[in-house]
Amino acid sequence: MRKLVYRYLWFTIGVIINAFGVAIITKAALGTSPISSVPYVLSLRFAPSLGQFTFVFNLLFIAAQVILRGRRFPPIQFLQIVVNLVFSAFIDVGMKALWWFEPSSLPVKIVALVLGCAVLGFGISVEVAPDALLVPGEGVVGAIADRTGKRFGSIKIAFDVTLVIIALILSFVFFRGINGLGVGTVVSALIVGRFVNLYNAYLPLIPRIRMLRAVAVLQAEQEMVVDPQGLQAEVEIEG
Repeated sequence: MRKLVYRYLWFTIGVIINAFGVAIITKAALGTSPISSVPYVLSLRFAPSLGQFTFVFNLLFIAAQVILRGRRFPPIQFLQIVVNLVFSAFIDVGMKALWWFEPSSLPVKIVALVLGCAVLGFGISVEVAPDALLVPGEGVVGAIADRTGKRFGSIKIAFDVTLVIIALILSFVFFRGINGLGVGTVVSALIVGRFVNLYNAYLPLIPRIRMLRAVAVLQAEQEMVVDPQGLQAEVEIEG
C-alpha cells in the first residue's frame, strides 16, 4: 500500500512540474508547447485563463478516450479528471508566479524557452516513471493508436501537428495573424523528448521511481503463488 501511495505521489509531483514547464515556455513569448497551443490562443482572445481553457480542453480528451475505448476504458482512468484539475490549476499558479518575467531580448527568450523545455521534460520523466495514470493528452493519443492500429509515436506527431494547425487557424480568425505561436512551439516539440531521454538515461532518480512499480508487480505475483506443500496438506485433510 505504501508503494502505491509513493507511486501516485511521484506521479502528482511530475504533473505539477509539467505545469510549471508549460508556464515557463509560455512566458518565454516564443510560442507555447503544441499540447497547450489551442488553449493559449483561446486565452489570448477570451477571459478564461490558460489553465481554465486547458482544463476544458483536457476534459474533451478524456471524453474522447471513453468514446474510443468504450467498455475497455479502465474506470481508474477517470482519475484523469483529478489529474487535469491539478495540472490546469498549477499552470495558472506558474503563470502568476512568473508575473514579473517579461523577457524583451531574444537571448533571454531563448534561454527561458530551453529552460522551460528542460523543466517540462523532467516533469514528464517523473510522471511516466511510476506507471500510475495517464495524462489526458497521452491517453487520447493511446486510444486513437489502439483504435486505428497505428504506432503511438506516429499518432502523437499527427496529433501535435493537428493541434498546432487548429491554433494557427484560430489565431488568424481572432487576430488576423499569428499570435501565441512561434518558433518556440516547434522547438519544444523537437527538444522536450530529448530532455526526457537524457533524464531517463542519466538521472538516478528515474530508475528509483520505476522500482516502485517493479516492486508492486513482484509482490502481486508472489501473492498469487500457491505453496505446493500447503495445497497438498489441504487436499489430504479434505480426503
